[in-house]
Amino acid sequence: MFASDNTAPAHPAILAALTQANEGIAPSYGADTWTARAEALLREAFETDCAVLLVPTGTAANALALAALTPPWGAVITHRIAHIVVDEGGAPEFYTGGAKLLLVDGPSAKITPAALDAEAARYSRAVVHGAQPFAVSISQVTESGAVYAPAEIAALAGVCRARGLKLHMDGARFANALEAARCTPAEMSWKAGVDVLSFGATKNGALAAEAIVCFGGAGAEVMPHLRKRAGHLFSKHRYLAAQIAGYLEGGLWRDLARHANAKAAQLAGVLRDAGAETIHPVDANMIFARLAPAQAGALRAAGAAFHPSAVDGAGAYRFVCSWATTDAEIARAAQALSAA
Repeated sequence: MFASDNTAPAHPAILAALTQANEGIAPSYGADTWTARAEALLREAFETDCAVLLVPTGTAANALALAALTPPWGAVITHRIAHIVVDEGGAPEFYTGGAKLLLVDGPSAKITPAALDAEAARYSRAVVHGAQPFAVSISQVTESGAVYAPAEIAALAGVCRARGLKLHMDGARFANALEAARCTPAEMSWKAGVDVLSFGATKNGALAAEAIVCFGGAGAEVMPHLRKRAGHLFSKHRYLAAQIAGYLEGGLWRDLARHANAKAAQLAGVLRDAGAETIHPVDANMIFARLAPAQAGALRAAGAAFHPSAVDGAGAYRFVCSWATTDAEIARAAQALSAA
């Protein structure tokens, strides 16, 4: 309860899609009808003819995307607490063959155009002694729960174009960000200047399925080879594709994200009513709040699970709501805080 959207079960509609895909035989390695359907649904959602590659994890999506955009002698500019920095075990460096991560700061884990431009300006392709940035990676939603609006993404993309850099988006919670910003997938991605998107589904109801989406051909030629070499091309590919298709059919993905965001707003209100301070904007489905020890203890005694925030100081905790978060769970948290 509130530890992570990763702890939520898979949605029944996605499990039903897997059951359907499990009937009979099908061509392997993505030559099946389920893969064709998943790719068509993604192109329809993004309103463009993008290249799509399915992988089982977000780490694989991020690391392979960056490997397609960055040579081993290159560098990726990203936020100091981005997921690719603190939670992916060196996978981006491994799959790029050693590319360096250049870290910048910014409020609520967002990169600002000024900080990006200043970092990029420190390096020159003509000088072999320093790292050479080739890409920028932003997280949507950020590790502090903030959402980049399309205009903010476009501003970063403008710096990228001026500096000859590609823009990657870690969209592990892309659906939550869409619902928060009330925009279209196209407006939050390629129309704003994103070159490659790691499109997340696992945190929002899938079992284990993500997509690498390449816009305008960026990385598309090398990505299939990188995926195969990395061991992430499934032979029974239909089981990845069925999850993505089930996720997208009928707008399920946005419905699930809308629910998670609404529950987070509800829980944030409960925490504030109890006197807790919310540290970052509650833009989507994550809350960062500062609690008194007695409040944290009461919540845990009531069965709530949540993690300390490593970067926000003493008494700071992260709460995450999911598609499966219930009113009863939030009511239980409210009762515990009231008793405390």
